[in-house]
Amino acid sequence: MIKNYLKIAFRKIWKSKGFSAINIIGLAIGLATCLLIMLFVLDELGYDRHNKKADRIYRVDTDIKFAGNHFISAVTPDPMGPTLKKDFPQIEQFVRFRSAGGLLLKKDYENVQENRVVYADSTLFDVFTLPMLDGDAKTALQEPNSLVLTATTARKYFNTTQAVGKSFLVDNQHTYKVTGVIQDIPSQSHFKFDIFVSLATLEESRRNNWLSNNFNTYVVLKEGANPKQIEAQFDALVIKYLGPQVRQFLSASLDDLKKSGSHVKHSLTPLTSIHLHSDKIAELGATSSIQYVYIFSAIAFFILLIACVNFMNLSTARSANRAREVGVRKVLGSLKSNLVKQFLTESMLISCMALVLALLLTFAMLPYFNDLAAKNITLNFRATPWLIPILLLLVLITGMLAGSYPAFYLSSFKPIQVIKGKLAGGFKRSWLRSSLVVFQFVISIVLIIATIVIYKQLHFIQSHKPGFNRDQVAIIHNSGPLGSKARLFTEEVVKLAGVENATISGYLPTNSWRNDNPVFADPTLDRRRAVSMQTWDVDDQYIPTLGMEMVAGRNFSKQFPTDSSAIIINEAAAKMYGFTDPIGKSLYFIRDINKPAEVSALHIVGIVKDFNFSSLRQHVTPLALMLGENQGNVALRIKSKHLPNLLAKIEHLYKAIAPGAPFDLTFMDEDFNNQYRTEQRMGAIAITFSVLAILIACLGLFGLAAYAAEQRTKEIGIRKVLGATVSNITAMLSKDFLKLVIIAAVIAFPLAWWIMYSWLQDFAYRAPISWWVFIMAGSLAAGIAIVTVSFQTIKAAIMNPVKSLRTE
Repeated sequence: MIKNYLKIAFRKIWKSKGFSAINIIGLAIGLATCLLIMLFVLDELGYDRHNKKADRIYRVDTDIKFAGNHFISAVTPDPMGPTLKKDFPQIEQFVRFRSAGGLLLKKDYENVQENRVVYADSTLFDVFTLPMLDGDAKTALQEPNSLVLTATTARKYFNTTQAVGKSFLVDNQHTYKVTGVIQDIPSQSHFKFDIFVSLATLEESRRNNWLSNNFNTYVVLKEGANPKQIEAQFDALVIKYLGPQVRQFLSASLDDLKKSGSHVKHSLTPLTSIHLHSDKIAELGATSSIQYVYIFSAIAFFILLIACVNFMNLSTARSANRAREVGVRKVLGSLKSNLVKQFLTESMLISCMALVLALLLTFAMLPYFNDLAAKNITLNFRATPWLIPILLLLVLITGMLAGSYPAFYLSSFKPIQVIKGKLAGGFKRSWLRSSLVVFQFVISIVLIIATIVIYKQLHFIQSHKPGFNRDQVAIIHNSGPLGSKARLFTEEVVKLAGVENATISGYLPTNSWRNDNPVFADPTLDRRRAVSMQTWDVDDQYIPTLGMEMVAGRNFSKQFPTDSSAIIINEAAAKMYGFTDPIGKSLYFIRDINKPAEVSALHIVGIVKDFNFSSLRQHVTPLALMLGENQGNVALRIKSKHLPNLLAKIEHLYKAIAPGAPFDLTFMDEDFNNQYRTEQRMGAIAITFSVLAILIACLGLFGLAAYAAEQRTKEIGIRKVLGATVSNITAMLSKDFLKLVIIAAVIAFPLAWWIMYSWLQDFAYRAPISWWVFIMAGSLAAGIAIVTVSFQTIKAAIMNPVKSLRTE
């Protein structure tokens, strides 16, 4: 019996090659899209799970509210890890990371700037699963000035992974020894470093300073330990260790701070939740969002559903051609169950063919998708054998879902009526079919609106004036190789035609270097008149080079020797202090937190207009600029029609002063846009899926147009005989579909507004959702629908009326 079902199914598919091809292609695109998104979601959910202790590893986070500022960060004080290991028996081990900001490595005669560098405790390999290829994991990071390389980095410098015992000259000053080589960090890791340096190298790691938060701290809980019970004891930990230092530094108790609304809290974040559920200050790497997993999972489901709807529409569109067959079969004694099995066999066969095509499409699209999503996803059935039964189950569900309605619909025809040519239920009376078209276009319109809003927001970010001019600003990263000649370099480089200004500072609005400190408005360091703010060391050319605007007072100047104790604050800081005329007033700052008695008095010489030095997801917070040396980056404001020649001259001058040093130059607008790379990738993926959803929806419309024209063939012939033109008939057939698109738009508009309004709440600065976005989306959907339908309706309208009238 099954063999007979298959034979008939193949015959029917071959007989209606055009419609069968549309069915197969529509389902294949839906299945391929669903498979791609499933691989993407599985990749996102799989982060950090390669670690053997992943279910017991937690990161300690810090929530601080003090002096008008509130921030939640992924860093803790330096003694947090050792203290937790000592005081909490539930904690098995800890490890701390300290971001390095990069190292200049010299091997033989070549200097190379390595930026994916981090300092780590020797307990690194007790916490994370980082297989050692060469060296001893127990001792690899115990000694100062020792480092561990990844396999790729080791081969890059030594052409082998057996590099233990070899050495580098770091920053042209210190010799660092290679004590281990590990496998490359998996792509599904929330941190990706090439070099791990022993934390024992940093004196900062032993300061026992509970007031400074700079270390990413991870702990491994013992089997059966309850993280909630550990978190419940963190308040006591803060009182015991932070309390005495707060009293010494601020002359206040933690209770006093609590009464004023301040607090310091710590919490545990599971390792496997960091990538999708954490977007805190000082993350070790770029994170994603669980929202994208939900959104794309929903898109995959709806696109597959649209493809199944198309199958139903296209099958029922051909129902007239199968009606007599059904009638004859029933007259000859065929049971309804046999007919259902026959039609389900056809749908399952088409679904299997679609799966084969979907796999080919997936393999072809994966490189493009990986490039789009910045992933390294592979479709490897050997590595993921569980994927095969999932795909087969997906085909079964798809085939049953897509073929169930046509099967029961066609098998329910009454033999006498269909043999006489009387088919019940035309297009206008098929509310289910109309509802399915509305559903298809609701999804399509929502995707169109979402795509437009995402790109509108990204354009807003790129064109938004953040309070500084990021255009035509070149950044030479790491001025360290220039050493004491850094100032000489800036003096010489501004002499080049096309270079307007130059400044040296590690603090730029587009990088992650930050330095929070409390700054007081009272010499007694009264905490009630303190503001916790960013404090940046800059030179007198910083403000003009970055195109910032002074709203009051003046910039730093070499003509004023007293500017060594001057300070410039932003508008947010002035507002926080309650200053109406801040120029000339004094602020007080402790430069060395270990010497709280040494207070620096700083006089305010200017107010700089607020500028966004953090992501546009956050409002501008208080900031102070101080005159000081900071060997970080060199920023150049340039204006030249011959940019390549100018950059070559700048590089030549740089290498003349720092021979052998790597020259790493980028433009500030590129660095600024890199902060929103995730949104740009998600926007590109969204528009790709929108196009696919619309394409599949168009196939469904094509099927319904064919069905409508087929049902009204005789009517079209009569109208043409009575004088109706092609345009009249086309308009008559098209208006029914246009009504459905209008209904879909009415449903989709509020739904899309709510979804995108919720998404935009993540941005402190956001573009409005304009009314024209909805008009554009609705018009685009209507235009696509009309074009799709017109192909079939015009074909029906130009048919010879004589042939039309002979159809019955």
